[in-house]
Amino acid sequence: MTMTSDEGIFLIILVLNLAAALAYFIYGLVIASPLRAHKRKGSEEVLNDNRRTYLIRFIVMLLCPVVGVLFFFVSHLCYLTIFRFGVNLDDVTFSKERVKTQVKANEEVERNVIPVEEAIAVNEKRSLRTAMMSIIRGETQESLSSIALALEAEDSETAHYAASVLSDKLNEFRMNVRKMYARIQEEESGQTDGEESLLDYMNDLLKKNIFTELEQKGFVRMMAETAESLYQKDASRFTGERYEGVCLRLMEIEDFEGARKWCLRAAENCPGELCAYTCRLKLYFVLKEKESFFQTMEALKQSEVVVDSETLEMIRVFS
Repeated sequence: MTMTSDEGIFLIILVLNLAAALAYFIYGLVIASPLRAHKRKGSEEVLNDNRRTYLIRFIVMLLCPVVGVLFFFVSHLCYLTIFRFGVNLDDVTFSKERVKTQVKANEEVERNVIPVEEAIAVNEKRSLRTAMMSIIRGETQESLSSIALALEAEDSETAHYAASVLSDKLNEFRMNVRKMYARIQEEESGQTDGEESLLDYMNDLLKKNIFTELEQKGFVRMMAETAESLYQKDASRFTGERYEGVCLRLMEIEDFEGARKWCLRAAENCPGELCAYTCRLKLYFVLKEKESFFQTMEALKQSEVVVDSETLEMIRVFS
């Protein structure tokens, strides 16, 4: 029986395909799998290829002549040239604190809600009560200033809502401050976690100015004492925001000497941050120290610090 030329070519292709598949299978059994198994004992991450994988690929190459061989060859070539290099995730963070869920607005409710300040100004009871209930149902921590304004409302029901919420929040703050302050006294000499937590917690509420003048001064002095303790333990733990918080709170209770001390510390330890300049500008402006004010402004203009819109407007006004 004579073999045609087409049948001969087909037979040659099958033989070559079988040879390629056998070579790949033997390479996987004898070289690749033992080598990867040896690497897996260390910490290096490798492909999860074993003898079973090479057997399956061998069978695919036999069942799909030429196509199977080309498929695995091209796949491996793509891996070596495109997908081999790892992705740099250094700048990618997966923090739940940065995730903000966007919830669709309730237009039927919010259409008729006006700010508390406007409701108090026009003395519109229905709008004021609606605004207060909307605040109470939401995140009251961020709206304590508006709730404090509602204490002055003529509507007794609105004032009652505001007083109840404010009283609970302030009592919670007082209790937490006492606990955190007591925990600081039990810390060892090198520990700073207690001071850092208390400093940030107190500044977050004290900047809203919702306490009485006497109580506000007492808490600000406690905050300054905590800041001093942290500074003496480890000044490197002070961030620009912490310097700014202590400076502004001390200026609000007119402790200008204390504020000056922290402003100078901020200028010394955070020279590349905007707060190192803005804190001094605010202090010198309040104390009417013109020469120091304009010297600091000129230093800010000559620096490479990025300014915000408020500071830029101040520079334009006084330049």
